[in-house]
Amino acid sequence: MDLRHLRYFVAVAEERHFGRAAERLHMAQPPLSQQIRQLEAELGVELLHRTTRRVDLTEAGRAYLERARAILAEVDEAAQHARRVAAGSVGHLAIGCVGSATYSLLPALSRRLTEELPGVDFSFRGEMLAPDQVEALRTGAIDVALLRPPAADLSLTVHTLRRDRLVVAVPVGHRLAGRRRLRVADLAGADLIVHSADRRSVMYDVVLGLLRDAGVEPHIRHEVGETSTLVTLVAGGLGVAVVPEPVTALTLDGVAYLPLAGAGARVELAVAHRADRAEPHLARTVGIIRSAF
Repeated sequence: MDLRHLRYFVAVAEERHFGRAAERLHMAQPPLSQQIRQLEAELGVELLHRTTRRVDLTEAGRAYLERARAILAEVDEAAQHARRVAAGSVGHLAIGCVGSATYSLLPALSRRLTEELPGVDFSFRGEMLAPDQVEALRTGAIDVALLRPPAADLSLTVHTLRRDRLVVAVPVGHRLAGRRRLRVADLAGADLIVHSADRRSVMYDVVLGLLRDAGVEPHIRHEVGETSTLVTLVAGGLGVAVVPEPVTALTLDGVAYLPLAGAGARVELAVAHRADRAEPHLARTVGIIRSAF
């Protein structure tokens, strides 16, 4: 017995006529009758009452028709699902976002992904530092990361999306708040709020590198793990912070954002995933993210 026998039987049972069933199946009537006989012989039961004018189902035939329809429906759905998987239209993906991307990019990006791939179940984790994202990619806790390079891991595929300008978040009453733009040298003597060195933040290295190159001795007042906390402390007047420009989407009373001058005052944003991952829905997701930039 194979699926062909089930399709033959369903056609005959629904048409109640061998001739019409044969036309529906695009085959001659005698081979169809022979296939149904073989099916009955294999099952050891009579499925059909045959007359010269019509065909009726036996009790066994009615029961068999119900199950045969269900089996064929499952087979058809399995085939359709396989095609959707191959096309990258279904699946589950967890996306981890660096803090600065959480507020400015994630809302629009999540809408675009769910609109273009409605069959993919997306989940999002915000406010992740790059080292945590790399580890989460390794373990499979997330599938895709929007992070700040470098991501020094040969097991990852990393595509640079853009280079964001750096700005300085200052309390509105701060001595620097009245400036139109700032130079790194202007941060000399200012209390700094930075991302945590203990958690190997990329932005910590970027900020201290800028200060070092400008000959400015850093005066770090607070180290935090999340960008939202960093900006909140700025609003509280506890210091200033150098952040990527997308953080300006996080508007809080008491905070002003000033451009930071200098060719080196930029930081990259990239999308990363494990190099050994080749699922179609992951490839389509990364493609959509790259096209968005």
